[in-house]
Amino acid sequence: MIGRNTIKLIKSLQKKKAREEEGLYAIEGDKLVREYLAAGKRISLLAAKPEFIASLGQAERAFIGEITPVSYEELKRISSLTTPHNALAVVPIPDRPPLATDKLQGPGIALESMQDPGNLGTIIRAAAWFGIRTIICSANSVDVYNPKVIQASMGAILNVEVHYAELELILQDAVKAGLPVYGTFLEGEAIYEAELEEKGIILFGNESKGISGNLAPFVSKKLFIPGFPVSKYGVESLNVGMAASIVLSEFARRRK
Repeated sequence: MIGRNTIKLIKSLQKKKAREEEGLYAIEGDKLVREYLAAGKRISLLAAKPEFIASLGQAERAFIGEITPVSYEELKRISSLTTPHNALAVVPIPDRPPLATDKLQGPGIALESMQDPGNLGTIIRAAAWFGIRTIICSANSVDVYNPKVIQASMGAILNVEVHYAELELILQDAVKAGLPVYGTFLEGEAIYEAELEEKGIILFGNESKGISGNLAPFVSKKLFIPGFPVSKYGVESLNVGMAASIVLSEFARRRK
């Protein structure tokens, strides 16, 4: 049976302020919990149904601080999901070393004012798939440890470092270091024809406003994703998560 204080702690982690104060965040789902354990990530607390706990080996248990058996009804009380899975875990937020833009291995991603957790999670997943290791978000972007971001990333967060910083300073440093800055614009060059370098920063703007006037001057290469619609109705633009996936795919295709 799960204690009242533990319930209170887990539910509080749905809020950014509590996550920052506790240095913890929650992950949900059998597959996600197993992936964290397989990656050797420390889990502070595991609240799971007895059959899930029984399926864990000794090597997996070594990474778990506390294991608490719970019923499905108890999982519903602590879960952020409408239909909870068999396991929920509380994980320490990792320390991130200072970001050095001139040391980016391969292109990195910069996200300006990203508000939708599903979009951030999708971009993290695409970044991991196409071998991008670094994402830099503006300070006003959605928190990477938001439960909806974690769910949308589907475990890809294990392979990508997400930083928060003042993007004007980051892009300024990138330009000084001689790194190209790419951005998507309607007046840009078709991405399938543009010259793309292996290093640099790929900038994506806010879902509704795009790249702001403050950051646009740092973009050294404007890219455009050409469309091939059979109708002019109902297809005006791409979701930022879809656009990012296409752009990252093309960078990966060109990679030596």
